[in-house]
Amino acid sequence: MREVSLRIAPGERVLLLGVSGSGKSTLLAGLAGVLGGEEEGESRGELLLDGVPAAHLRGRAGLVLQDPDSQVILARVGDDVAFGCENLGVAREEIWGRVAAALDAVGLDVPLERPTKALSGGQKQRLALAGALAMRPGLLLLDEPTANLDPAGVAEVRAAVDRTLAAHPATLVVVEHRVDVWLPIVGRVIVLGDGGVIADGSPERVLAEEGEALARAGVWVPGIPPAHPAPPKAAPGPALLSARDLAVERVRGQPVAAGIDLVVEAGAALAITGPNGAGKSTLGLTLAGLLPSASGELTASAALAGGAGPAPIRWTSRQLLTRIGTVFQDPEHQLLTRTVRDELEVGPAALGTVDARRIDELLERLRLSALAAANPYTLSGGEKRRLTVAAALATRPSVLVLDEPTFGQDARTWAELVALLAEVRDDGVALVAVTHDEDVVTALHARRFALDGAVR
Repeated sequence: MREVSLRIAPGERVLLLGVSGSGKSTLLAGLAGVLGGEEEGESRGELLLDGVPAAHLRGRAGLVLQDPDSQVILARVGDDVAFGCENLGVAREEIWGRVAAALDAVGLDVPLERPTKALSGGQKQRLALAGALAMRPGLLLLDEPTANLDPAGVAEVRAAVDRTLAAHPATLVVVEHRVDVWLPIVGRVIVLGDGGVIADGSPERVLAEEGEALARAGVWVPGIPPAHPAPPKAAPGPALLSARDLAVERVRGQPVAAGIDLVVEAGAALAITGPNGAGKSTLGLTLAGLLPSASGELTASAALAGGAGPAPIRWTSRQLLTRIGTVFQDPEHQLLTRTVRDELEVGPAALGTVDARRIDELLERLRLSALAAANPYTLSGGEKRRLTVAAALATRPSVLVLDEPTFGQDARTWAELVALLAEVRDDGVALVAVTHDEDVVTALHARRFALDGAVR
């Protein structure tokens, strides 16, 4: 991010847009005073809150990060929400009233003693937002706060922010690729691009006068959908994975979904959908051979197992590499090396089959070529997501399980990523997508398996 000049008045509600990698998250971190010093990068110019350098006013802003896992601090839900208030010196008798109100506002209806490690990704997102709202900050900074939420949760969180700001006025800056989510409550749109601020004004003016140009650049614009790939070239192939009366659990003895019957077919896409906390990610990890089932059966076909045995959970890491690839909900959970290119070479190197042309192709297709020598942890959230998809594809697995595959993507990278997945499907790979993105389900012509959160 460079050459950004702007002024945000107290009490304004701002939607910050821009293509993936344009610096939106970096700007929010700077406003929160947690960007880091010169040892972590270069900077010039000024970033002021109330006329004071933002780094000197930590605690003035409440920040919800793009990755909710990185914001979980304490072991229990109530303690985690109370943490920010305690650091601000809020009176003890007031803290727990704020905690209860914040949890109620974001719709996280769990006991205060619930272990934070037992929460789903979407629930952790609500937890992080509750912690920020409980602080009642003068500046509320939200980085894609609804990215992993179900549709009802998206509306609930937006309403919670609106109610909180009405009761406790503050300045709001929210980063979100899906513009229509926040249009009802914001009064200004700022768009970042290569040349700094490329659009700034009321939502009505910016979208009406510059919407088409922004869409061509990759910004999500309501009413201008991205391109979808062509339908599948062939009918689904044979079943590669079969689940019968399957129950899944992340914490031993606590199944989150049961009675699951499904098949994963070669050359077809399966979308696992449902509300937050229903067990979607847990089911995905179980299908990927990374979590043991609580009960029931998960069987790999002989064609997929190739002599490794019918139970994926018993396969070695090397055996999984070419059979089932996995893209975790949190990209940082699977970053292993010091450069982007090295990430794509990890799997093939373990197999002794590094194909430089294949690596170059994936980097180019997913707009990562210019970042090949960069440290993966310095990438934006959307770039990290594309990197983990590329790394999973590098070993050419027969089954690919993806958890929220389009998280953090602008309209252009979304279309390019979905097109690549469609090509992989047409090459015979079985896709399993855990997603709240209805456009992904439609674009990949996916068969839907809906989890409703009930354990039967």
